[in-house]
Formats: sequence, C-alpha cells, structure tokens
Amino acid sequence: MSARYDGLAEWYDDYIGSTAAANFPDITDILGPGDGLCLDLGCGTGRYLDMIRATGRTVVGLDRSDDQLRLARGRDAAPLLRSDGTALPFAGGVFDTVTALWVSTDLDDFPGVLREAARVLRPGGMLLFYGVHPCFNGPHIENREDGALIIHPTYRRTGWHPRSPWWRDGGLRERLGMHQLPLPDLLNAFMDAGLSLDRVCEPREDPIPRILAIRATRDRR
Repeated sequence: MSARYDGLAEWYDDYIGSTAAANFPDITDILGPGDGLCLDLGCGTGRYLDMIRATGRTVVGLDRSDDQLRLARGRDAAPLLRSDGTALPFAGGVFDTVTALWVSTDLDDFPGVLREAARVLRPGGMLLFYGVHPCFNGPHIENREDGALIIHPTYRRTGWHPRSPWWRDGGLRERLGMHQLPLPDLLNAFMDAGLSLDRVCEPREDPIPRILAIRATRDRR
C-alpha cells in the first residue's frame, strides 16, 4: 500500500520550504547538544536532518514514503530507511535520541509509534516531539483573516477528520487529511509508552500557539 505522501513529495517540500528553517532555533534549543545515534522518525524530505546533525548527533532518517525519501536522499547523505513507525526495524535501546517532528497528525496510531520510539531508545534516552498543537492547530480549527481562530466542536473527535467547510482549498489538510488526538490523549500516550515528560512548551511568541513541543525521557527501569 502506498504511503499518504507518495506522489506529493515535491509539492510538500515546496510547501514547507519557506517555513522549516524558522523552526530550527526552537528545535535545537529544546533538543540541546548531544552525541550518539538519533532517529529522525518521519524524516520526510530530509529538511531537518542537517539541523539535527549540527547538535553533535549522528542522524538516521526513517519515513514510510518512498517519494519523500527520494528527495531526502538528494538532500542529505544520512542513512535513510523506509519503514512503518509502529514496527521499527531496530533492536531495543540502540538510539540515544529520537525526534518526531510534525508527524502526529499524519499517523493512524501515534501512541503506537511512541511505544516503538520508546522501545528503540536506550534507558534515559531523549525523545523530542515538535509539531501541531492539538488545541489550536487541528482539523477543528478555522483560521480567520484577522489572526483569530474559530474552534469548532469537533476537537474531541479522535481520529481522521472528514473534510470540513473551513479547510483551505489545496492546503495540507485538503490534500493529506488530518488525524486528531486531543491534548490529554497526546500527553497520556507519552506516559503510557514509558516516557517521562521533562519539558513542555509552546514555541514562538504567537498570541495563539500553533506549535507544541515536548521533551521526554525513556524511563530507566
């Protein structure tokens, strides 16, 4: 079965091209310097691989989309693998760090992906989540021209959302759909996976936060 992004890699890479670099300072600040192996889970077209490497880590990229990995291979020399995030092709405890950047709304089973990420982390290893804020940047949100948001009463609808009238034609939601996990479900998924939350923040100074970042550590037991 083809991956959701297959056939859209060039469009997506161009779509995020003007905004990805704006995330670098916040991600590197939360991630901090490090070493050892880092799995970039859902690496997409590879726009964040060199940024992760610049923190001192040795990065390995993984994605389910051959189409996105094709572009990533043209951009970066990091080892890149195609796999489902709920069945990672690695032994337990081999990574010092896992990054999951902008992936939560693209996955059928984000809690399952977190369980696998925790499995491949060494005890005490770090996982960094950086992506869509489930309260203010989801399929239930209507963006107004004055910068305000309308929150529709579908926030608690877990799973894939059908297209809604407030979705922008031709945008990311329209082309790829969007999976919603309410905030408590998202946070509980980390703890259920055996991850302890070290830091939770809403990067940037936007009056209404659109990004949520979570740094977590695999329990040592």
